[in-house]
Amino acid sequence: MRKTALLYNPDSGGSRRRLRELHAAFEILRAGGVEAELVPTSSREHAGEEARKAIGSGCDTILACGGDGTVHNIAQVLTGSSVALGVLPMGTANALAKDLGLPLRVADAAKAALRAVPRRIAVGQIVCVGLNGSKTSRYFVVAAGMGVDAYLFYKLHSGAKKKLGMGAYYAKAWNMWFTYAMPRFHVEYLESETGARKNANVTELLAVRISQFGGVVRELAPGASLDRDDVRLVLCRTKSRAAYLAYVTGSLLGAHWKVPGIDLDFSVATSCSYGATATGEAPPKVYVEADGELIGSLPAELKIIPQALTLLAPPR
Repeated sequence: MRKTALLYNPDSGGSRRRLRELHAAFEILRAGGVEAELVPTSSREHAGEEARKAIGSGCDTILACGGDGTVHNIAQVLTGSSVALGVLPMGTANALAKDLGLPLRVADAAKAALRAVPRRIAVGQIVCVGLNGSKTSRYFVVAAGMGVDAYLFYKLHSGAKKKLGMGAYYAKAWNMWFTYAMPRFHVEYLESETGARKNANVTELLAVRISQFGGVVRELAPGASLDRDDVRLVLCRTKSRAAYLAYVTGSLLGAHWKVPGIDLDFSVATSCSYGATATGEAPPKVYVEADGELIGSLPAELKIIPQALTLLAPPR
């Protein structure tokens, strides 16, 4: 890393402590011989615009100063380029940072960035119906989801965490989860290890790229890894809320027990579509999220692009 831009949203977190942490990280990088610039952004589109400007100015690395949503936005620009994506974890979940083994203190993460090495990885790409009704395409680094989790993102926009506080946010999400109807949809996927085509009718599909989410969730999809050129699918064929809870509890405890109605597989290509309804009426809308960002609804196509993104990561 010789030249970098630190992209951050000054309204995210919005505290003086956060700005002090950013400036401390900036000074650490400068003292380490890196030509660095702090760049505030105001929206997803603005972040993409500033990332492109940074690339045009000769930056070999862009540092995402935020959570997985910030990483997701910058990855849309850096995917397919040789410019590296680094992370200074300043978000709520910081799942990618935890999977990479980055320190969660911003100053320590900046010091780690000085010793980090480039790591080329595959990314997922999902094409679906966008929120405006037209086709949209997004890359994802951590995970994508269709069904239950995306519905919660739809009903609880990202700002709710800050407005409600995490406790109230989770309480509201818990209440909504118990009232969600769990409509079924059809999944067809290409199994990566055998090349076999498989089908499933599910209420939730997760396509996971990382091994460790950290926090209470830990290993949500055993076998998933950024080193693989596929995704780990979690196929929830059941409407049983008890089965969902059993699966999440197993992840929390690190006990990967088999839960009836929930299967795992590896895939390089997946399509999701609405199934026919018994009455012939339009099926309930099923939402789609990528890296915790609500992006649209079904139908959706998901594939893996090998060797697509360079991450700045600690040496193994």
